Amino acid sequence: MGVNSNRVEHFDNREATTLRIQTQTPLEIHAVQLPPQRTTLHKLRHRVSEIFFPDDPLHRFKNQTSFRKFILALQYLFPIFQWAPNYNLTLLRSDLISGLTIASLAIPQGISYAKLANLPPIIGLYSSFVPPLIYSLLGSSKHLGVGPVSIASLVMGSMLSEKVSYSQDPSLYLGLAFTATFFAGVFQASLGILRLGFVIDFLSKATLVGFTGGAAIIVSLQQLKGLLGIVHFTSKMQIVPVMVSVFKQRHEWSWQTILLGFGFLAFLMTTRHISLRKPKLFWVSAAAPLTSVIMSTILVFLLRDKTHQISIIGHLPKGVNPPSSNMLYFSGPYLALAIKTGIITGILSLTEGIAVGRTFASLKNYQVDGNKEMMAIGLMNVAGSCSSCYVTTGSFSRSAVNYNAGAQTTVSNIIMAAAVLVTLLFLMPLFYYTPNVVLAAIIITAVIGLLDYQSAYKLWKVDKLDFLACLCSFFGVLFISVPLGLAIAVVISVIKILLHVTRPNTLVLGNIQGTQIFHNINQYKEASRVPSFLILAVESPIYFANSTYLQERILRWVREEEEHIKANDGAALKCMILDMTAVTAIDTSGLETLSELKKTLEKRSLQLVLANPVGNVAEKLHKSKVLESFGLKGVYLTVGEAVTDISSIWKAQP
Repeated sequence: MGVNSNRVEHFDNREATTLRIQTQTPLEIHAVQLPPQRTTLHKLRHRVSEIFFPDDPLHRFKNQTSFRKFILALQYLFPIFQWAPNYNLTLLRSDLISGLTIASLAIPQGISYAKLANLPPIIGLYSSFVPPLIYSLLGSSKHLGVGPVSIASLVMGSMLSEKVSYSQDPSLYLGLAFTATFFAGVFQASLGILRLGFVIDFLSKATLVGFTGGAAIIVSLQQLKGLLGIVHFTSKMQIVPVMVSVFKQRHEWSWQTILLGFGFLAFLMTTRHISLRKPKLFWVSAAAPLTSVIMSTILVFLLRDKTHQISIIGHLPKGVNPPSSNMLYFSGPYLALAIKTGIITGILSLTEGIAVGRTFASLKNYQVDGNKEMMAIGLMNVAGSCSSCYVTTGSFSRSAVNYNAGAQTTVSNIIMAAAVLVTLLFLMPLFYYTPNVVLAAIIITAVIGLLDYQSAYKLWKVDKLDFLACLCSFFGVLFISVPLGLAIAVVISVIKILLHVTRPNTLVLGNIQGTQIFHNINQYKEASRVPSFLILAVESPIYFANSTYLQERILRWVREEEEHIKANDGAALKCMILDMTAVTAIDTSGLETLSELKKTLEKRSLQLVLANPVGNVAEKLHKSKVLESFGLKGVYLTVGEAVTDISSIWKAQP
């Protein structure tokens, strides 16, 4: 397999110019080496480790005493033990301010998002109390603000409402919501425990941009019910039925509700604009939802004799979360619906939570363990399902406020939960006259930021296929349904992966004059073809899925090169060099393809040469005996050495 490492060749200036390779000193030809031998068990262990343990989570336990290992395991499972011993009053002051700040946002958002899921408003407050406490013990993000989120709330509400109506059977609907939350938590925690976080990577950035944008529009349009004061409104989530219902029920529009709603919507949008323009004034938009709730409640209370058409929240029960484990369904005709809803909302909430956590961790230069986050989010949802909570995760709006308010640890979540607890125990009667129209305005303001048109435009500029995936996901949510829109997003992501795997790039390489550098001739204009050589690079592993395509595409390159030579009266093609630098893996189908390709080219009097096969590829070529057919002059370490050595052999021949 090797090449004589002592072979040294000199070229005069004319020959170097002809080949476009001008070398100042003799070029040494290096042998291609095989990687060190390893047993099959060792290879399997290494491969499994790379798949499931890329971060090597057990490295901290090496060379430690038993007691120290116990402490490290405790800190790994409960990150609070890492920072709690060094906690001080300075950190508490920062966390206290940020916790109270996000509580002012969490209370109105919790009430609003629960209504988005077709749940009683009190469930949203319950969901802002227990899950943040669980996360503060298990989570690794310092800035993640935990609670209900708009997308997961919308998906849960739309999926459950297709089969069960809360107004007709509230007990069944609540039970299914809690059951879906339980299965969402089990699914999320399982991904973390089994280290299968790569599953959520099938939701690409492009598809998520389209999905969240479409969901944001659907969420906003659904709020027209509250914003216009409509009583009889469609439960469907597609844009056409929603808009038909809006105009069909024009006789139910209430000018009092419209005036109040658009007034507070303008107030909320103004505060949001101020905070976006001046980040130091983040507290303006953070306090705006609670301020709107307080002001609108006082206004409706004072004018209660004249505002009968304005719908209000009404009675909310006082007290902490009641247990709900007895409401979970593990059998019956609706179990499949609960499981499906739980998995879909679990994927969405997990994707959002981890993305938000990593975003703010990068700003403060610390790491968030994805698998630990999955376990933390999953376990808090399992606990929440047993304490009258529905699906929760890290909210971008709460986390942004938490970060800007100066949060230092997850104690800010504990402070927020404490504020929610005080609200649940003592302040619930104050929400009696809170108008639903203000909650609709709060939701619209919160989800409007999900319309990321700048990212969509960037997708169009950078990758048209990604932009197509974004559009399909967007319109799928708008015109079909939210769950099917998500399914479309996943299918498009998988199709994109298959396209890259089955149709990899192949490039013609040329030499940059005066160097031993070979690059794509279409990308580098100074790179030119080497006479009598066709140099190709494959930018993909060679698998059963693409081996046939690669063979056909390479033969097409040969035909096109011969036509190019004929059209330009160039030197006859004698050799094809296959640069395998980017071929990171090869299977038996790929090995067979190389053998067949070599035989086909030999029938056309063309030599096939391999350049730089990487470790495991070289090993498989050796074990399969494929290299024996290539001989000593069939494999080289670099393209430059291959061109130099083969050209010298041709020169030496009479």
